[in-house]
Amino acid sequence: MGDILRKARLSTQPADVLAFTSSIDVDEWIFEADITVDRAHLVMLTEEGIIAGDVCSLILSALDTIQDGGIAELPPEEDVHAAIESKLISRVSEDIGGRMHTGRSRNDEVATCIRLKLRDELLRMMRELASLREVLIAHAKMHTETLMPGYTHTQHAQPTTLAHHLLAHAGALGRDYARLADAYVRTNISPLGAAAFAGTGFQVNRARTCELLGFDGVIENSMDAVSARDFMIESASAFANLMTNLSRIAAEMILWSSSEFDFITIDDRYASTSSIMPQKKNPDVAELIRGKMGSTVAALVGILTITKALPQSYNRDLQEATPHLWSAATCTLASVRMTAGMIDTMTVHEENLARQATTGFAMATELADALVRRCGIPFRTAHQIVGMLARMDAAPSLETIDEISLSMTGRRLSDSGLDEQAISDALDPVSGIRAHVSGGPAPDDVVRVINIFENTLQKDLIALDARCKHVNDATGMLDREVQACKHVR
Repeated sequence: MGDILRKARLSTQPADVLAFTSSIDVDEWIFEADITVDRAHLVMLTEEGIIAGDVCSLILSALDTIQDGGIAELPPEEDVHAAIESKLISRVSEDIGGRMHTGRSRNDEVATCIRLKLRDELLRMMRELASLREVLIAHAKMHTETLMPGYTHTQHAQPTTLAHHLLAHAGALGRDYARLADAYVRTNISPLGAAAFAGTGFQVNRARTCELLGFDGVIENSMDAVSARDFMIESASAFANLMTNLSRIAAEMILWSSSEFDFITIDDRYASTSSIMPQKKNPDVAELIRGKMGSTVAALVGILTITKALPQSYNRDLQEATPHLWSAATCTLASVRMTAGMIDTMTVHEENLARQATTGFAMATELADALVRRCGIPFRTAHQIVGMLARMDAAPSLETIDEISLSMTGRRLSDSGLDEQAISDALDPVSGIRAHVSGGPAPDDVVRVINIFENTLQKDLIALDARCKHVNDATGMLDREVQACKHVR
């Protein structure tokens, strides 16, 4: 067990030690990537004349069989890389299969596999996040005139619209998308050819394997190539940031679906019931998104803690960092999908939203602004007058405002042009909202922002399609080269 790497230098490893050191249980994530890296490396070795064409053909055919069998049929080795090589040698002999690893180390191999797999996860996540942004924008278009209360400190603040609220989340998720796209840039570079850390004496063609694997460039320093895990930290950080924003959406949906708010109804497919209380409809999916945010942050902290203070170059500690990355990616991708589904299927109770829009003297700021515009007084003075009105819990009538103003300033605001109509207009939430431009809830301004967000999303999708095409083209190129090599005898 676990002898392919040990048999010449070390004695056989006991089963319990092998179990402790092995990463095979979590290497399923990179099994397909490992086969892909093997193929690209073999094509390059053949093209450079480092191994013979007939040897390459036999190895590639054996790798097909190994891939079909899956990771479950691999022998118990330290990791998936050694297990594949061990299986290969058992099928085609060491004289043939033992040549696959020429000019390569597990150090550059695993770094390449992780980058390939993470690249795919980032592309998938960007696609799902683009869909979520599309859902938010589509629902914002439907609710440009839907009044609702706006909050600060979870207290009624000023009226807004549901469209304005949804676009706030769309803006945050747009920045999350940009962070994922940036992480992709520093992920999609090739460490292959760096070997253990000092390069290799074989004349390997790093540019060729980079091309065949769809990377955008190579990591020039071989020591940096095998030891760098900053791309994992950056991606996990982007996942944690995204999950923080998804958690905020989830928290609102949990509140809004409660009897106390009754702003929305979450679709049944995203809810559960109680095992004892038959009337219950629990927002379990939203609660799990909120909870998985903690798991994602924990994964980030795990990676940071493991990689802290590691000396150059490769250290086995890094084996423990990778499962955290896959955990964070899994949680985040699923949460993006669930959030999009919940928003797209929720029922909005527009009457309840509108009824609550002016609760708690939410038009106080508009009234203070009206006093400034109509009477020419400083805003701070108007703020104090309206604040006293709120403290007295008095109806905002001209008579009451005059009394407060007289006690504070020695003048009646009715003498400066304030009348009941001006007060009534200031207390009208629809009129107030229409006055709030510059990124506010005014319907026309919301439409302007929607157009900006749609244009940004379209540009993001064009760039994403180009990246996917580049990867797919490389996959097709590698497949063609592999097929050509297989026919060499």
